[in-house]
Amino acid sequence: MAGAKRPRRGVSDLGVRTVSAVVMLAVAGSALWLGGAVWIAFVCAVSVGVLYEWIRLARRATPGPGARAAWNFLGMLYVGVGAAMLLFLHNDAFTLAPVLTLLATVIAVDVGAYFTGRTLRGPKIAPSISPSKTWSGLMGGVLGATLALFTAARLWQDGAIRLTPQVSAADAVSCFGTEPCWYASAGAVPLFASCLMTGIIVAVCAQAGDFFESWMKRRAGFKDSGNLIPGHGGFFDRADGLLAVLFVLGLMILFQPR
Repeated sequence: MAGAKRPRRGVSDLGVRTVSAVVMLAVAGSALWLGGAVWIAFVCAVSVGVLYEWIRLARRATPGPGARAAWNFLGMLYVGVGAAMLLFLHNDAFTLAPVLTLLATVIAVDVGAYFTGRTLRGPKIAPSISPSKTWSGLMGGVLGATLALFTAARLWQDGAIRLTPQVSAADAVSCFGTEPCWYASAGAVPLFASCLMTGIIVAVCAQAGDFFESWMKRRAGFKDSGNLIPGHGGFFDRADGLLAVLFVLGLMILFQPR
C-alpha cells in the first residue's frame, strides 16, 4: 500500500509546482507589463527575499562573525547589482525589448540545459556540487540562449521590436553604450556568430550562478535556499542563474571602455 501511494504524491507535487509556476509567471508578468512603481516594488521585494535567503545560508556556512559579515556584504553587492540592472533595463528610456530578451535568453538556457541534459546525459560538470548538471546540458543551454538571441536580433533588424522608443534599428548601432552591438551585425552568418558568442557567455554565467548557489547550500547543509515558494524552494533557487547574468552584465557596463 505504501508503494501505491508514491505516484499520487508525485502527481500532487507536480500539481503544486505547476500552480506555483503559474502564479509566479502571472505576478512577474503583471509587474513587468505595468512597469513604474509596480515593477520597482516587485524587484525590491524579490531582492529582499533573495538577500534574506543568502544571509540565512551564509550564517550556517561560515564559522565566525567576521566571515558572516563579509558574506553579507558580498550578498548585498551581488543582489544589489542584479536588482539595479533589472531596474535599469526597464525604464522609460527603453522599450520592453531589452529586459524581455534577457529574461527569455536565461529561460532558454534553463530549458535547453534541462531537456538536453536529460536526453543525452553524459559526463557531469561538477558532481560534488550539483550532480544533475552535465556538459551536454550546458551545450543545450548554449543552443537555447543562441536561438533566443538570434530570434530577438532578427526581430530587431526587421523593425518588429525597438531598443528605445524613438530610435529605429537603422539608426541605433550600440547597446547600452557599447559598440559594436550584436543586434547590428550585418548578414545571417555574422549575426548568428555574434549571437552564439553572446549565448555562450550567458549560458556559462547562468550555469555558474546555479553552481554557486548549489555550493552555498551544500556548505550550509540545506536542500533549498528557502520554502517560500511551494514546490520550488526559495527566491534564490529561482533567480540564481538570472542573478549571475545580471551581475556580469552590470560589471560589463560599469567597466566598459569610455
